[in-house]
Amino acid sequence: MRDAGVGMSVATDCNPGSSPLSSLLLAMNLACNLFGLTPEEALLGTTREAALALGLGSEFGTLIKGGRGELAVWNVSHPAQLSYHIGATPLVRRISAMEAV
Repeated sequence: MRDAGVGMSVATDCNPGSSPLSSLLLAMNLACNLFGLTPEEALLGTTREAALALGLGSEFGTLIKGGRGELAVWNVSHPAQLSYHIGATPLVRRISAMEAV
């Protein structure tokens, strides 16, 4: 898919039956370790590519003028720290619709 230029989304399908996974960071880890995505691709897969897959790319997934202000502030220096450290929650702040939550 990468070679064909196809965007790769990363998400969870949290449900009590077949997929009890609710951690998006763990989904990023699995995308890297099982499916060969780079940490940067996994981060894009949970943001821009996920929004595009849902038809919401004009409002979500990136920080653009006129878009919705959804932002997670992480205490990391590289996307690999989000993808590879299982169990850590380095979230410092979440901003939704331009208001701190």
